[in-house]
Amino acid sequence: MLTRIIEEIKSIFERDPAARNAPEIILCYPGFQAVLIYRLTNLMWKAKLKLIARITANIGRIITGIEIHPAAKIGKKLFIDHGIGVVIGETAVIGNGCTLYHGVTLGGVSWEKGKRHPTLGDDVIIGAGAKVLGPITVGNGSKIGSNAVVLENVPSGSTVVGIPARTANDDSVSVDAHDQFTSAFRPYGQTPGLSDPIDETISVLIKKIDSLEKELINIKSTREK
Repeated sequence: MLTRIIEEIKSIFERDPAARNAPEIILCYPGFQAVLIYRLTNLMWKAKLKLIARITANIGRIITGIEIHPAAKIGKKLFIDHGIGVVIGETAVIGNGCTLYHGVTLGGVSWEKGKRHPTLGDDVIIGAGAKVLGPITVGNGSKIGSNAVVLENVPSGSTVVGIPARTANDDSVSVDAHDQFTSAFRPYGQTPGLSDPIDETISVLIKKIDSLEKELINIKSTREK
């Protein structure tokens, strides 16, 4: 447990330039505190102390503003930046090295028992306010832009934006023969020059309409002469 805590502190230094020292992270970072509380409540849950686990998790939510169900499965080095308003549901699964920003929801869309929440691969980044809903899978190294609403599976190495989320044009991620992602860390899941494919399509259509209007005006002018 101590080794894991040290790993998580180091990973925060790698992803947050505002982090100055370990005591500051331990005492002042609600995301770090929420993950520690989750680790404790998860142990309680596995030991069949479910009511105590839920009570402790609720206290953690009051203190940090982050709600993590004790039954969720979370890998190593999860970083919840700022954190307020983050909700992680009961059957959510989070891989190693993931980053979540404030207002992120890993939620369910069904009242049926069983797998209801998303599964995140390793090194996934989810921007502020994004909602990932249902028993979908977000592949390794994927990025979800701020305020996106994700309702379908996201392939590994993709960047999705919008409501509902669509794959955006982002060539910053490269994958080698061993499927290891070599892209730089992107805060909030954003990439300079990122474009929504729907916006691009609309822009092309507007240009085409303008061109057709000019042609019609020329034809009309020619006939009048």
